[in-house]
Amino acid sequence: MADFETLANVIRTRRSVRRFRPDVGVSVEQVERLLGLAVWAPSAHNRQPWRFVVVRDPGAKDRLARAMGERLRADRLRDGDDPTEAEADATRSHARLIGAPVVIVVCLSMEGMDHYPDERREQAERAMAMQSVAMAGENLLLAAHAAGLGACWSCAPLFAPDTVREALHLAPDWEPQGAVLLGVPVEPPKPRPRRAVAEVVLSL
Repeated sequence: MADFETLANVIRTRRSVRRFRPDVGVSVEQVERLLGLAVWAPSAHNRQPWRFVVVRDPGAKDRLARAMGERLRADRLRDGDDPTEAEADATRSHARLIGAPVVIVVCLSMEGMDHYPDERREQAERAMAMQSVAMAGENLLLAAHAAGLGACWSCAPLFAPDTVREALHLAPDWEPQGAVLLGVPVEPPKPRPRRAVAEVVLSL
């Protein structure tokens, strides 16, 4: 089927893009279209626990990038890493965030999820919600690629959720899970290999 082949091509050719053209922006309408597809992801109990923070204001991006860079630097120094390397890592992180025309912080809210009296089921419910949010993130990445944009999922907010929440003044129940950097690629991303299906599949 033609539709299958089109989707297969989008999936196979999507790559993480980290460098964006500074002279080309991403419109409000483009972002709305992408998020309109992101929310069609499957979710546990259909509770749709995803929340999205669209950051395009340069001041807000800089505030977020600085806060995350400071946290990264502090964590690496606490680990005993070389200060020069820690500073370079923080500088690279800052440049990557502010270099994206749009940063979409993907968050999890447990507000509508079920709650249980025991830790085992409570943790399982949280895991289901996180899986749901991740699937919405994948929808967002694929939609961006299909629209001719470049995108990259950054897991950095997972390491500093309170830092991100404070920098963006988020509600307490909005738990940052990742940041999608979005823009027009500077250049086509390089192909990255994948393991053969036979290496990762167990058939019973």
